[in-house]
Amino acid sequence: MAEQKWTTPLEQRLQLSEGKLSPRRKRLLQSVLDNAEDTYYLSSRKLARRYGVDAATIVRTIQVLGYHDYSTFLADLRSHFVTRITQYRVMQATARQHRSIQEQVRYSLQLDRANFEGLGESVPVERIVALARRLHKAHQIVVVGVDFAYSLAWLMAYGLSWLGLRVEAPMGSYGNLHHRARALGSNDILVAISFGRCLRVSVEAAQTARRQGAWTFGITDAANSPIASVCHDHWVVSVTNPIHKGSYVAPVAALNALQVACAHLEPKRSLMRLEEIEREEEASGRWYAPAAAVWENGRK
Repeated sequence: MAEQKWTTPLEQRLQLSEGKLSPRRKRLLQSVLDNAEDTYYLSSRKLARRYGVDAATIVRTIQVLGYHDYSTFLADLRSHFVTRITQYRVMQATARQHRSIQEQVRYSLQLDRANFEGLGESVPVERIVALARRLHKAHQIVVVGVDFAYSLAWLMAYGLSWLGLRVEAPMGSYGNLHHRARALGSNDILVAISFGRCLRVSVEAAQTARRQGAWTFGITDAANSPIASVCHDHWVVSVTNPIHKGSYVAPVAALNALQVACAHLEPKRSLMRLEEIEREEEASGRWYAPAAAVWENGRK
C-alpha cells in the first residue's frame, strides 16, 4: 500500500478550494507555500510587493481558502513552514540574508531569547503541573526521541529517574522503539519528542502506544504537526533558529520546569531519594578528589 502523504492545514485548504481558484491565484499560493521560509513572517503588504500584486489581491485570495483575516492565514503559513523545513532550507534562508558571522551569531541568540520568552505563553505553568501529576501516576514511562531529539528524551528520563519515576529513553532504532511502545498498557505513558516534519519512527511509536491503550504526550513545535496530531495531548515549544538542527533552549527549559514540578509534588519523597543518592555517590567515590600534594621549593 502506498504511503499516505501528510498535509498541513494550509495544504488541505488549498486542495479543497482548488476549483474556486483561478490559475493565477493557484500559482501565487503555491509559490507562497514553496517559499514559506521567506514568506511566513511578511505582512500582507510586503507579501503583495514580493509577488507584484496589490494587498487586496492577497486578502481576496486567502478568503477563497476560507480565512477571515490575514493573521490566521499567517499562523497557518508559519506552521506549514515549521513542518516542511529541512536543514538545507534553514541554512539557505539565513545565507540569503548576507549577514556577517557576528550578525548570524547575534541573530541566533535573539531567536533563542524569543523562544525562551515565548515558552510561558505556549506552555502555561498549569499545563506543566498537570503533566507532572500524570507522570507521577504512571506505572511506566517511555520517552521517545530520535537523532538530535534523543538528547531531550535522555535528559527527561534521567532527571525523572532520580525522583523515583519508572522512566526510560530507549535508543531510537525502529524495532527497539516499536517493541517498547507495543509493551505499554493503559497505566503507562509514552512521551514522543519530534519537531518540524517529525520523524516517522517517533510518530509511529506514539501511534503504537496509543493503540495499546497507553496515554501519549507530544513535545513538538506546531499545533498541527504529526506528533501533535497522533498524541492525546502535547506542548508546542519553539525551536526556531538558523542552526541546522533547531534550538533546544526552550525545550530544555520546559523539561527543567517539569522536573521541578515532579520533585515538588511529593517533596518529602523527593528529598529522601536525593539524600539516598547523595550518600551512595559519596561512598562510591564518584566525585574527583585530588591526591594530597607535598610541595617543596615550588616542586611536587
